[in-house]
Amino acid sequence: MSNLVRRVPESQRNELLSVNPLYAGLMPADGVPTYQLAENPISPDAAQAIIRDELMLDGNSRLNLATFCSTWMEPQARELIAETLDRNLLDHDQYPQTAELEGRCVNILDNLWRDPDGKSIGCSTAGSSEAAMLAGLALKFRWRDRQKAAGRPFDRPNLVMGSTVHTCWPKFGRYWDVEIRQVPIEQGSLTLNPQGVVEHCDENTIGVIAVLGSTQLGYYDPVAEISAALDQFQESSGLDIPIHVDAAVGGFIAPFLEPDLVWDFRLPRVQSINASGHKFGLVYPGVGWVVWQEPDDLPKDLVFECNLLGGSINTFTLNFSRPGAPVVAQYYNFLRLGFAGYRAVQQTSRDVAQYIAGEVATIPSLELLADGSELPLIAFKTRDGCDDFTVFELSDRLRTRGWQLPAYYLPPDLEHVGVLRMVIRNGFSRATAALLITDLRREVEGLTSGGSARDPRTAPGDCTPAQ
Repeated sequence: MSNLVRRVPESQRNELLSVNPLYAGLMPADGVPTYQLAENPISPDAAQAIIRDELMLDGNSRLNLATFCSTWMEPQARELIAETLDRNLLDHDQYPQTAELEGRCVNILDNLWRDPDGKSIGCSTAGSSEAAMLAGLALKFRWRDRQKAAGRPFDRPNLVMGSTVHTCWPKFGRYWDVEIRQVPIEQGSLTLNPQGVVEHCDENTIGVIAVLGSTQLGYYDPVAEISAALDQFQESSGLDIPIHVDAAVGGFIAPFLEPDLVWDFRLPRVQSINASGHKFGLVYPGVGWVVWQEPDDLPKDLVFECNLLGGSINTFTLNFSRPGAPVVAQYYNFLRLGFAGYRAVQQTSRDVAQYIAGEVATIPSLELLADGSELPLIAFKTRDGCDDFTVFELSDRLRTRGWQLPAYYLPPDLEHVGVLRMVIRNGFSRATAALLITDLRREVEGLTSGGSARDPRTAPGDCTPAQ
């Protein structure tokens, strides 16, 4: 399914919304158009009621284990969001305190990500994907400037990364004409291999992308080892290749649960970091963050001065107007939780994830691939030799119970492996997890005993774990 929307066929253009008879006095008797504007307004109560009824068809977001996005915030945060929905974040002249809160958040993150000298520069974005795009542009422009200064060609930039990166990185390459060089993941580590990184680098490499928590399996790329490999590569080749850490998810996990893990600005080669405030930053969609370790890491050519809103501001974004409410919500969480609060929330999510992983490991037909020990994420596949059902059939069966678990194939070189994933977020309790495990066992047993859509005359396969 695409997020692009095509115009409906001619036969549907005059369709009317189905309206409850109880709303008859609030709107035209024959209903209202679905795909075009009605001639006249209807009452606000009627419009609200129609939309609220339609939205019942959406899934329960709290049971959506596919998404990393936050699906719950405290009532006080919701009130602040409602009160600041009218704030345009880019209008610093009219909303200077909202801009001040954005600056405070950037400073908090720079400190959290262990910047040694505190000279960083950063900004909020609409999400971690926009943050990644901005970081990629900075890498490209800095490389281009170096190539120009040295009198070398600058028309064939490439960016090195693992095959487990988020979709935004291949998008970046296509949109901004950068060759994407992906290092395939391997069965043993399932992360970016430092030696594989070096083998893909050359004089046209604008940077390396390391992921702190892949969306497929939740593992952290070994950033410190990649940095060390690039140090050795520089000694032998003279090429100084920076690292950008895509910490969309792990940027709000590792600092609290693995403070001694070196992946951040403690490594001089890490030029920039992005993270998603609306994932484990615990904010509703959409806010992301990007921070550069040194101001010079962000080329001045990318920063625009604008005075359209009355005051003169410097801006570096892919869009212009953007709501300030998500930034206010992020600052609320920072103020409300502090370090200890974030640590408690993230540890609880990890504990629940590891409880689920322990239960999944006892189901004979399933094999655990990720146990929640880094990101609070569980991934598993059907055990080799078990052909009674696929993870896609199991996903469909669980959806009938209200659970939304994505099933997908791993990236190259493991594209033949289908997996199911569960992302455990704030608010998903141990009691809810126990209900999920009960339903998971029930559906696996049903499929193993011939309850799938396959021919029921087919004998069940051997789903006993290998001894």
